[in-house]
Amino acid sequence: MTKATGAGPGAAGLSAELGSQPPPSFQELTEDQQAVLVDALRRERDSRASGLGEAAEEALKLVPALARGPVRRILFR
Repeated sequence: MTKATGAGPGAAGLSAELGSQPPPSFQELTEDQQAVLVDALRRERDSRASGLGEAAEEALKLVPALARGPVRRILFR
């Protein structure tokens, strides 16, 4: 296995997913390992977003039926 230099697509993907430069220790990961980490981060983010969406929809059930449409539009533009 070759070490990643930190400049490959895996490093760019990590930067994008983390929203900042990855820690220096991540440069020791191979491109394949970085790609696995990027994929795991994306799946976790998608899972959390889905869970938040479901929780928001469940919370809207507490809003009177006539007000749900306007409240949904205000909250989820």
